[in-house]
Amino acid sequence: MNVDTLIIGGGASGMMAGCFSADSGRSTMIIEKNSKVGRKLYITGKGRCNLTNNCDVKTVITNTPTNGRFLYSCLTNFTPHDVMEFFEKRGLPLKTERGNRVFPVSDRAADVIDTLKSAVLKSGCRIKTGEAIRILIQNDTVFGAELSDGSVVECRKLIIASGGCSYPLTGSTGDGYRFAEAAGHTIVPLRASLVPLVTAEHFGYDADGLLLKNIGIKLRDNKKNKIIYTDFGEAELKRWGLSGAVVRSASAHIREMESGRYQIEIDLKPALSDEKLDARLVRELSAAQGNEFSVVMRTLLPAALIKDFSRIVDIPLEKKCSEITKTERQLIVDRLKRLTRTITDFRPVEEAIVTSGGVSVKEIDPKTMASKIIKGLYFAGEVIDYDCYTGGFNLQAAFSTGHCAGLS
Repeated sequence: MNVDTLIIGGGASGMMAGCFSADSGRSTMIIEKNSKVGRKLYITGKGRCNLTNNCDVKTVITNTPTNGRFLYSCLTNFTPHDVMEFFEKRGLPLKTERGNRVFPVSDRAADVIDTLKSAVLKSGCRIKTGEAIRILIQNDTVFGAELSDGSVVECRKLIIASGGCSYPLTGSTGDGYRFAEAAGHTIVPLRASLVPLVTAEHFGYDADGLLLKNIGIKLRDNKKNKIIYTDFGEAELKRWGLSGAVVRSASAHIREMESGRYQIEIDLKPALSDEKLDARLVRELSAAQGNEFSVVMRTLLPAALIKDFSRIVDIPLEKKCSEITKTERQLIVDRLKRLTRTITDFRPVEEAIVTSGGVSVKEIDPKTMASKIIKGLYFAGEVIDYDCYTGGFNLQAAFSTGHCAGLS
């Protein structure tokens, strides 16, 4: 079997590369080891697929802490608005939500995948189910790939778009790193990014899985004695630590994990200053003088968090409101505004949204995504050493690098 362009990986970047390679008149084939393309897209945005961010190129780069400038050329040639136009022209209505996050109006990731797959097939690009086990190189030039069934697909150009190693059940098992390294490329050490965080302090069974909405967070670097990240949104409490969108975004700012170096402060009442929250607490304690402390707590916190909070402030829930001292009241306010968790580790890379690290950008032409080492070899998507914050930026980078590699 012989094609002009062979693409290993049928995810976001691979399918976008397939569309634009075939649209340019080249015979193109995608090799995907899963029975369906785009499996990782099914779980993005909690199954809704946050496919880009409705912003300019500069904002995408600002939200790409690792090698954002490398993406400048491909983002300029395929901007967030180009991505939106790509899907809307193919019949998928989109909407913009908080933080300029873009979703399909249907709130179904499956509709994004179906639209992308349909575009691939209409372009003339073929999709073949199979697993590439090695790429074939001769005289520093790629000429094909060998599949697990023993067959060989020959090609003039080959794009590695096989993803990272997060969520391995979707097929992202790090194959691309192995192919690139075998070809002589440098692989920047891999680590989890946009990942939940393990903390020294633990929540109880009641709070496990509790989603806190509209909370503020601050990430503190104790070694540098400064706040290095702030955010507002959702966090999820776990027995082992913290998860949720704002926590995953905060994790991208932790470059050297040292147990105890980083702390997250959770503001459970960001709409109220300390003074206003204290005044509210005074009123509610006064109104409930004959009742237990738990009565007031139910007006301030989700029921699942009350036992944990009582333990944190060391005030029994059965204590009478009239017996709460000024010192205890001030402690309650402080913990509601600054519930501090000490970070000890990242959760496993399998739980990360993206993988940081990968093929060194020093060995890739940013204008074409071509290898500087092997002729005819290109890269697209998460296999490259970049990573972005949450908000649609990672998928935007995948689409832009895929578009660039496919055209090139």
